[in-house]
Amino acid sequence: MAAAWQDVVRDAAAVREAAAVAVDAALLAGVLMRTGEQPNASDVVNYAPFTLLPSAVPRALFEQAYAVQQDFNLLVDAVSQNREFLEQTLASTIKVDDFTARLFRIYKQVLEEGLAQTVFLGINRSDYMFDCGLEGTAALRQIEINTIAASFGGLTSRTADVHRLVLKVLGKSEEASQLLPNNPAKGLALGIAKAWELYGSQRAVVMFLVEDVQRNIFDQRCVENELWNRNIRVLRKRFRDVFEQGSLDASRRLYMDGQEVAVVYYREGYVPQVYDEQNWEARLLLERSRAVKCPDIATQLAGTKKVQQELSRQGTLEKLLPGHPEAVARIRATFAGLYSLDEGEEGDRMAAAAIADPDRFVLKPQREGGGNNLYGEELREVLEKIKDSPERTSYILMDKIKPQPALNYLLRAHSPLQVSECISELGIFGVYVRQGRELLLNEAAGHLLRTKATEHADGGVAAGVAVLDTPFLV
Repeated sequence: MAAAWQDVVRDAAAVREAAAVAVDAALLAGVLMRTGEQPNASDVVNYAPFTLLPSAVPRALFEQAYAVQQDFNLLVDAVSQNREFLEQTLASTIKVDDFTARLFRIYKQVLEEGLAQTVFLGINRSDYMFDCGLEGTAALRQIEINTIAASFGGLTSRTADVHRLVLKVLGKSEEASQLLPNNPAKGLALGIAKAWELYGSQRAVVMFLVEDVQRNIFDQRCVENELWNRNIRVLRKRFRDVFEQGSLDASRRLYMDGQEVAVVYYREGYVPQVYDEQNWEARLLLERSRAVKCPDIATQLAGTKKVQQELSRQGTLEKLLPGHPEAVARIRATFAGLYSLDEGEEGDRMAAAAIADPDRFVLKPQREGGGNNLYGEELREVLEKIKDSPERTSYILMDKIKPQPALNYLLRAHSPLQVSECISELGIFGVYVRQGRELLLNEAAGHLLRTKATEHADGGVAAGVAVLDTPFLV
């Protein structure tokens, strides 16, 4: 934690007072989630979990993360357009991972039919930790890039105001004034609005494709309300609704309830559990349509862990981004060590290394949504079981990042107020819009800081492990 807070963190009375103010401020600001007991009703809501104090983030690394975001937007867009690269990279994965294989089958089917979609919208979030390594000098290391349903752009737009008030209550007005403005909700809505405009029908609507269980609805409403403020109509529909009500006309325009859909913004669809046969049919219908999908299925595949690992191979970035040596250098500077477990000598060597020293690595499956990665003894047990099986190719290995912990209070409803040793993860939102071959928008759209107690190895805010935070640059 920043030295600025050392005087208050042990002052129990000041902390109690500040926590009471913080919780009310969060409720006033709309930093809200529905409850686990009533996830589909807003009659009873509570504050989304957050830190009492903003966490220290090295200014140079924060600026580095922002500076590389447009490069990552370019890279994701390039990967999504490169059929040969996706086919070669995912060839081993789709043999053993049914979910990726199903997505890939739709990807190929849509390409073979011919793309009806001409406008492409990418909303991603690149997530980093600050690795202290052996030398103790912090370095920015990318954990992953989320290319579908990257969340908390809405709630984090409202969190800095809460932390500003907390610092003032604690007598830190000068530090409060240093917290940066941050409004990803506006940036994400800007991208969606641009795609809607380029689609070219004033009557058409934006459809949020949402979960069956909608605890995090207020995060989505922040983006939704930005669109309503621009007089863009928004529908909220589930896969089931698309299966029952969705249709395409002869030009493959998408209609829901008789309304033409210009943009489909996925906040669902990234885990296999949500797909039964009807939902797969609904996904295919959406992908075949002319509507702008965010993401289209190629961009979802571009965000897989296997692609992330392949991008770190020497020479790969240069092939995907020819003529952009500076962008390649900025991207590569953020990579942690990433290793293939494909069958063959390289995969055998890495599997053996991880079994011998599991604390050096993280084992990552091709899944999004947090809480899927394996560490330590669990990593060793799984690898021992699958090391001689093709199943191991559905995972990648990554060097384990070792951030410097700091003390903070994690405020959760119905939980005791206690100091915790914490680590943080910084996400930068990126937005881009392409029409045909022309990139018309490419921006960093804001940031998200999430913090968790060090005893939790994996998992984000929606998974119930991390909490929302605000960076205090040092």
